[in-house]
Amino acid sequence: MPGAIGDFARSDNPAVQRQLDRLARLSVPQGRLGTDTIRTLLGRLGNPQDRLPPVFHVAGTNGKGSTCAFLRAMMEADGLRVHVATSPHLVRFNERIRLAGKLIGDSALAAVLAEVLDAGADLAPSFFEATIAATLLEFSRMPADACVVEVGLGGRFDATNVFAHPAACGIAALGIDHEQFLLVPEEGTPEQPLARIAFEKAGIVRPGSNLVTLSYPPDAELEVERAAMAAGAPLAMRSRHWTSGADATFLEYEDRHGHLTLPLPSLPGLHQADNAALAIAMLRHQDFVAVSPDAMAAGIRHARWPARMQAIRTGPLAVAAGSHALWLDGGHNRDAGGAIARHFAEQRLHLIVGMLANKDPGALIDALGDRLASITAVPVPGHEFHRQDSFGSGVQRAYDVLEALQAIPPDGLPVLIGGSLYLAGNVLRLSGEVPD
Repeated sequence: MPGAIGDFARSDNPAVQRQLDRLARLSVPQGRLGTDTIRTLLGRLGNPQDRLPPVFHVAGTNGKGSTCAFLRAMMEADGLRVHVATSPHLVRFNERIRLAGKLIGDSALAAVLAEVLDAGADLAPSFFEATIAATLLEFSRMPADACVVEVGLGGRFDATNVFAHPAACGIAALGIDHEQFLLVPEEGTPEQPLARIAFEKAGIVRPGSNLVTLSYPPDAELEVERAAMAAGAPLAMRSRHWTSGADATFLEYEDRHGHLTLPLPSLPGLHQADNAALAIAMLRHQDFVAVSPDAMAAGIRHARWPARMQAIRTGPLAVAAGSHALWLDGGHNRDAGGAIARHFAEQRLHLIVGMLANKDPGALIDALGDRLASITAVPVPGHEFHRQDSFGSGVQRAYDVLEALQAIPPDGLPVLIGGSLYLAGNVLRLSGEVPD
């Protein structure tokens, strides 16, 4: 199964750009599913996935990236060196590969991409398969205490689904997204949409590795249970094997090991307490890496994850926003829309929206409803995107985000830029907020 659509990148480094150009020419044969290609490619590279420190493998429709950020922050707060693989990148391709706390450098990136692309020239790997092969190869070459790996798309057929014995597998929030890949009719798979999504995500489970999850509707939970049982994997599901809850002051967590009272996440949004709790549960349901409660608390406070309810306070867009508080979020499905709506509660706001043409144009607008003081549609540079009429009547159009901001009336209401991680990357670039 291919990775995320439109993940192509530009680099100021000529050596890196030559390899990114090669990546951009890759495509997946129509209808190809499975992990055979990535496994063959990794075999040619010496199977680096089998020579890694303990792996924490995280799937989910929403929240998996934030969960990875909490896992990294918690382990690093305990002095551990952590490799991290996430996708997509926002500004620089290097963001996808974090080696023992630092983004991969340009010279190492150019070299490992060239090595992987040369090794797989006759295999026709996808952009994401080649990227993951390069990531795991670099992980295997630098010492670390743990790896955190975010699933790209789905789980069962994702290119990251190559680990024999992860320390723990996690599933974050479930929702409907990537329907053209994850809901394709297939004999022997669930027909109910959310159950099918759960089935695909739970495909990362491995024998002997704990599968740690949030709680879901009954049909989805049943699929997770079936996957764990079929694999012979211990299951740790919220509300059955562990619990969590948050009020205005603390995050409360409890499992068979005891009770923890922890700070609230610094990442904005009520849903981040769920993602932090999932990271805690993954750490407490494995025996490979020890992390103290104090380090968990520090990680919750210090975790950062760009373009997820991020306040933009510097740069030309912040200046153009004037007295308006400016927020950025890359969420693009209905569950993300619900999380955004909960963050703003009953507050009115202006929405600047850019969405890829293959996404649901109502994902944010329907959730925010009559709280929207205005809606302005903007392009997503370099991608096919929804035009203003896709978002309903009364929607304005702007050439770009800056023009959209300049047209918003000076009423002091907050402004949200949302709908696409690719649009978010452009906003961060313009704002000088390059992830490091």
